[in-house]
Parts: sequence; C-alpha cells; structure tokens
Amino acid sequence: MSSDVRRSGSCLCGGVQFSVTGEPLRIGLCHCKDCRKTSGSAYQAFAIWPLEAFETAGIVSTYGGRSFCPTCGGRVTTVGEEEVEVMLGSLDVAPTELEPTYELWIVRREHWLQSLPGAQQFEHDRVDGESPADGPVTTADSNEAPSDNLLQRKLA
Repeated sequence: MSSDVRRSGSCLCGGVQFSVTGEPLRIGLCHCKDCRKTSGSAYQAFAIWPLEAFETAGIVSTYGGRSFCPTCGGRVTTVGEEEVEVMLGSLDVAPTELEPTYELWIVRREHWLQSLPGAQQFEHDRVDGESPADGPVTTADSNEAPSDNLLQRKLA
C-alpha cells in the first residue's frame, strides 16, 4: 500500500475523530489485564503509527495514558512522544486489511483463543527496541503485572 493511505476513525458518538496517514509501524494484540479491562474484551487489537502521521479533533479525557471520549466513553488512542497507538475497532472502515504481526501477554490469553498464525508471541511486554522478529520475551514469573508504562511496552 502507498504511504498516501489515510485512515479515519472516531469514538462511538463521533465526538472524537482522528486520522492516520501511511502504513502503521506495527500491528498487535494484547491480552494483558489493563487492555482487557479498558476494552471490555478478552484482548485488544491496536496499530502503532508515527506521531507525525496522526491528526485528531475533539475533546478527550485520559486515564493511565489512554484517551477516550468523555461523552460516550469510547477508547480511541494512546499518544506517546513519538508514536500513537490506535485501537483497530475505532477505525471507520471494517473489516480492515491491517493484520496483527505479534501478540503480547499470551500468558493471559484465554484458553479458547488460539495464537494468530505467523504472529510473533510474547509472554509479557516487548523489550525496548525489540521488533517482533527478534523473538519472544520470556520471564520466569508468568504472574508478573503489566508494566505501568503502557507507552513503553507497546510503543517502544
């Protein structure tokens, strides 16, 4: 796809709108407790774009670095210093051709969910600077809590 691709998205009520231009840097799923709680689902699907590819309009509220609409409560983005995380479910066009290439916190994945074929599997968080192709992250303690710094683990 071309770097001229522009995708738009919004919250449920349309009060918060955004667009991203070009292809994402990476696309993933996260099964951590925080993502489960904020999405209300067994996992969360997201894509990461460079901050300069992101534009937004509307007023957002933020909790724990995650932005949501104060009217409808819809989760939309997490904005970091250099990158932005966009919830795939907040994009206007569905289904999307964006396909996750990795999964985080697979130790918390529901037993009835299967790993994505061909997707890199990480037991916990990604390590700073590590790409999905670098191999899975494993730690001795599979009950370790998710990192408090959401941006560090997904946007690194």
